[in-house]
Amino acid sequence: MAEQPILLLSHLSFSSAALLESEVALRKIRRTRWKLNKFSLIPAFIALIGVVILLYPMAASWVSQVNQSALVRDYSRALDNAQPSKDQQIQLAHKYNEALRSGAIIESGANKAVGTGSNAGADSTASLKYEDMLHTPQSAVMARVKVDAIDVDLPVYHGTSDETLRVGVGHLKGTSLPVGGIGTRAVLTAHRGLAEATLFTNLDKVKKNDEIVIEVFGEVLDYRVVDIQIIDPDATQNIKADPNRDLISLITCTPLGINTQRILVTAERVTPTPADVAQEQGKKPDIPGFPWWIVYLSVALSVITWYVWSSGTRQISIKPD
Repeated sequence: MAEQPILLLSHLSFSSAALLESEVALRKIRRTRWKLNKFSLIPAFIALIGVVILLYPMAASWVSQVNQSALVRDYSRALDNAQPSKDQQIQLAHKYNEALRSGAIIESGANKAVGTGSNAGADSTASLKYEDMLHTPQSAVMARVKVDAIDVDLPVYHGTSDETLRVGVGHLKGTSLPVGGIGTRAVLTAHRGLAEATLFTNLDKVKKNDEIVIEVFGEVLDYRVVDIQIIDPDATQNIKADPNRDLISLITCTPLGINTQRILVTAERVTPTPADVAQEQGKKPDIPGFPWWIVYLSVALSVITWYVWSSGTRQISIKPD
């Protein structure tokens, strides 16, 4: 019986010694340190550049749509203080269209169309200057064009200068103002294929019977696509007004990046304007949608960060005895 306590004490002594030795060993360990693997930075940097290049058009287009939507909202608010009033501006625009001799030419080899139409009757049109039509001091926007089929909701400006076409849709001077009426044909043009803005990039996806809506100084005009053509730059007959129809045409360059021809989408007015379309007047733009590019960028950055971290080495520093 006396041997059992002796064995137990021996076992306890051995365990205590082992624990003490472990504690001493643990005290010697100072810390575990992560060290960057410099070679992992090269593929990580290349991957980051690739992600930025891929996402830039999406991000830039989203930012552009934010700015364009803000301009549309500002335009709607500016109409309340328009001078002359909205109704007077519409009446003047109709007079301008009546006085206008339709005639336009699409500039060859360029990304825009240029009008050469002129006003008929100098005395009757002396007060009908193009730049003063559908104009408010608070906003440079003359109208708003919506094509839901391709997520277009853009401001329309006077003329087709390069500066105008980089921020929105230009109205082709020399064609009817976009206020509707039998015998009129407004022609609206915009860039296609810009990295920083979508604009009319997807105009080639429009189909017959798709809806084009024009909001202009408090009025809503509803059009349905009736014709889609690929035309040469000098095909002036294709954009002339029809004396018996109320038309609008959207035009942009094609093939994408080459721009030797033009896509011409023509729509005819639906009268009266459907009630559900008329109720959309002045409504806040639905675009841009959710910024998915932020999600994609966050995921890509997380993966790149994980790669750099997992490629690093771990070093254990131990205190000397």
